[in-house]
Amino acid sequence: MPDLNPDGWTCPLPLRDYPHIVMGHGGGGKLSAELVEHLFLPAFRNEALARLGDAAVLPPVAGRLAFTTDSYVVRPLFFPGGCVGDLAVNGTVNDLAMCGAKPLYLSAGFILEEGLPLAELGRIVDRMAAAARAAGVAIVCGDTKVVDRGHGDGCYITTAGVGVVPDGVNVGIERAKLGDVVVVSGPVGNHGVAILCVREGLEFETRITSDTAALNGLVADMLSACPDLRAMRDPTRGGLAATLNEIAAASHVGIEIDEPAVPIDDEVRAACDLLGLDPLLVANEGKLVAVVPAGSAEILLATMRRHPLGTRAAVIGCMTDKHSKLVVARTAIGGRRIVSTSMGEQLPRIC
Repeated sequence: MPDLNPDGWTCPLPLRDYPHIVMGHGGGGKLSAELVEHLFLPAFRNEALARLGDAAVLPPVAGRLAFTTDSYVVRPLFFPGGCVGDLAVNGTVNDLAMCGAKPLYLSAGFILEEGLPLAELGRIVDRMAAAARAAGVAIVCGDTKVVDRGHGDGCYITTAGVGVVPDGVNVGIERAKLGDVVVVSGPVGNHGVAILCVREGLEFETRITSDTAALNGLVADMLSACPDLRAMRDPTRGGLAATLNEIAAASHVGIEIDEPAVPIDDEVRAACDLLGLDPLLVANEGKLVAVVPAGSAEILLATMRRHPLGTRAAVIGCMTDKHSKLVVARTAIGGRRIVSTSMGEQLPRIC
């Protein structure tokens, strides 16, 4: 996406006078107001935000509310397949969707480093607005602060999200039961490896891109086809391994997976082999794990594969009583290994 041209902004002269973020942009005065008026408002425009109140006043909704919050400190700010802006929107939307909620509203707090090029911030905001439109959510309130040069990585974003859980939807990782089937929506490890390749200058025959995407549309289709769906999680930090261990611990049931059945792109596998990484531990930003009764697995898979974000959905395992609260993988050579969570982050600053 090309850099934003200040000539296209509303009343651009005040912003053009400051091509980089300065401390005054976070001071609550004239520069702060100009940043909101000429950059954030045009990008995120909606009725609730336009009031510029201390809080967004939203219409009533029917159903149970779901509420989440997250922070995004990815480095670099732009990476193959995405940037910190669309990552923040998609990640927050996905956290709501994993509860079975329809995402509705987001807030966005920006921590900007002094010296950040204003055009770069414009690109982030533009990508963020496009992701919100694609996901069908509105960014209705926010805040901006500026830190001294050298005390940040350009731009951090903190979000909160509100959604509504329809009547009859009851999804939670504690609901997984013996005999249930574990499904993943597509290849794992792409996001973390894409960012690592940028940092380390690694190149492969096929470019590895982040899988960042909003999953609420896919989830809506899944719940429509399988109202008895037990649990969902998006395997972000800690990857698939951490998510499976969370499900096993919360449900007091073991999980056994068929390791060769886990979809992994060849380039991602090659990069992990080269760097000594386990792809099951690498972060994702556009994949989900679902637990469903065995009798519903076939229709769920068919439904997922009809959606653009689920074309490579696969059954990877089942819930078992053989090893309570543990995740065990059957390997390609017929052995078994315990899939544990990492003691720390394999790849820091990836989301």
